[in-house]
Amino acid sequence: MDFKSSDTIPGPRAEDHLPHTATAAVKIVIVGGFGVGKTTMVGSVSEIRPLTTEETMTQAGIGVDDNYGSETKTATTVAMDFGRISITEQLVLYLFGTPGQERFWFLWNGLFEGALGAVVLVDTRRLEVSFDVIGRLEERGVPFVVAVNDFPDAPRYPMDDLRAALDLSEEIPMVKCDARRRASSRDVLMTLMRFLHSIAMAST
Repeated sequence: MDFKSSDTIPGPRAEDHLPHTATAAVKIVIVGGFGVGKTTMVGSVSEIRPLTTEETMTQAGIGVDDNYGSETKTATTVAMDFGRISITEQLVLYLFGTPGQERFWFLWNGLFEGALGAVVLVDTRRLEVSFDVIGRLEERGVPFVVAVNDFPDAPRYPMDDLRAALDLSEEIPMVKCDARRRASSRDVLMTLMRFLHSIAMAST
């Protein structure tokens, strides 16, 4: 590919650099089925320009990918999303969003390596997609919280009913969120950090 002489590759912004006060970094994985809002959550909460690996959806995915509830979606993550958020001046979270299409789930193994915990994003229009996602986390022993993403046209159920439908134990935190809103996404991450802290304290 030829580049014009005026073409430039943007360098990092000042806010993209890791804060000098940071003393601890934690890897968090955001998982869920296709179109549940993983890319949106990483983008809304990241303090740096998020890295995405979205590609335009093609005819090849018809009959293979379940896009119910996401019929207007034109791009999909094929590798991962990446972002970063400082929880405190000392603690930084590195966020990795997984691809939601099942044919890309083989990439999850590498993304889970070194992860301290996970957020499971749930869409009540396609609750059954979450069963395999939660099962994979339980198999790997990765602590997780469940965040029910509030889509405008999605049916709303009592949280106790959703917990029962997902067969979640009482100790696993479950919250509602709007992945488009930074404050809401940050609250989900704080819920996960409190859960991880409680697990650490219980094991001491």
